[in-house]
Formats: sequence, C-alpha cells, structure tokens
Amino acid sequence: MNWIILIIAGLFEVGFATCLGKAKSTTGNEAMYWYAGFIICLTISMVLLIKATQTLPLGTAYAVWTGIGAVGTVLMGIFVFNEPTTFWRMFFITTLIMSVVGLKFVSN
Repeated sequence: MNWIILIIAGLFEVGFATCLGKAKSTTGNEAMYWYAGFIICLTISMVLLIKATQTLPLGTAYAVWTGIGAVGTVLMGIFVFNEPTTFWRMFFITTLIMSVVGLKFVSN
C-alpha cells in the first residue's frame, strides 16, 4: 500500500512542477490560481511522502519519489510546454525509469 502512496506522491510532485511552469507563463488571477495549485500539490505530495517513508526505506522512497517527479515533469514539458524531444533526452529518461524500477525490486 505504501508503494501506491509513494507513486501518488510522485504524481503530485509532477503536479506542483507543472503548476509552477504554468504560473510562470501567465499573469494576474490566472497566475495566482496556478500558484495555489502549486501549494496544494506540494502539500499533498509532502504529506504522502512522509506517510510512505514510515514503512519504506527513506533513501529508496526519496529516490523513487524524485524519479517519478523528474520523469513526469520532463514528459509534461514535452507534451504541455513543447520542449524538444531528442534521442538523448529519451535515452536518459529511460535509464532513470529503469533505475527507479530497479530500486523498487531491490527494496523490501
């Protein structure tokens, strides 16, 4: 169950990074809504990370959480913010995913 909580925490990390990016590209009330989304996603992500680390090894949980956030944020950058998709970006994202999956398999 805590692995599921950790995955959800990682998805909320993607959410807060995406909100931050959207807030940067808007102004006025719209930017304030994105910043509010940032605070909400950040809070939920941290609370879930704390919950997950109560039973999972801290180093593994943190690495998986940041890995999900990093991969998800890069994918959001590609699909939402029109960032470039190059061979090397995809290669390193793939190695990051394999590393996160490997950490899950070698952890209790």
